[in-house]
Amino acid sequence: MKTFDIAGRVALVTGASSGLGESFARALAKAGAVVVVAARREDRLAKLVADIAAAGGTAHAVALDVSDAKSVEAAFAKIVATIGVPQIVVNNAGIGSAKPAIDLTEEDWRSMMATNLDGAWRVAQAAAKALVAAKKPGSIVNIASILGLRVANNLASYATAKAGLVQLTKALALEWARYGIRVNAIAPGYVETEMNQGMFDTEAGQALVKRVPMRRIGTAEELHGALFLLASDAGSYMTGSVITVDGGHSTNSL
Repeated sequence: MKTFDIAGRVALVTGASSGLGESFARALAKAGAVVVVAARREDRLAKLVADIAAAGGTAHAVALDVSDAKSVEAAFAKIVATIGVPQIVVNNAGIGSAKPAIDLTEEDWRSMMATNLDGAWRVAQAAAKALVAAKKPGSIVNIASILGLRVANNLASYATAKAGLVQLTKALALEWARYGIRVNAIAPGYVETEMNQGMFDTEAGQALVKRVPMRRIGTAEELHGALFLLASDAGSYMTGSVITVDGGHSTNSL
């Protein structure tokens, strides 16, 4: 079990103000990592930092908008100067939107790409530059989606961005292995979060649940196993991998 130990390592989690990001931050802090929580909603980050401290963990908050290159640059400069180079980076920031492809506007499309794909690239590149400069190994975990592997109605922009993230993960893994930087991805299926809470109780939501072989949606905690595998030395020979955590959803019959 020592290979899963991440105590003392600096871990950055983007999109940490709610949902999966918040859950990941709490789990990493509980395991002894020095967690940097980053997002746009600073008030929620402050509460999360206080909660982690009350539970005996260590956390710091940094304002970050992944869709803004200058914001990413400033955030990393602050983190490296005041906390240390993040050796674990959970690239989680993202947005979701359901809309028929024929009705998508240029703004809809660009907004989705700016956060879910461009933002992930910006954070990964900034992290790699910091790690290479410090001559340290690291693990970048991109939070993709099974919609990056398959498609569904009214989610063209989201699925495209996540598919891009899957390919970005593999491309960066190939290039950065020489530096000791591993890049992997987790592709969750339907997981209940603050964003979709209550949706699965509707008739449409229940229809989605029936397509999952396990006949239920997942919890954020059920992603932690994959996260710790990829973030720790337990996954030391893994790079360019995409782990699906979806109750078998992506393997259901067409």
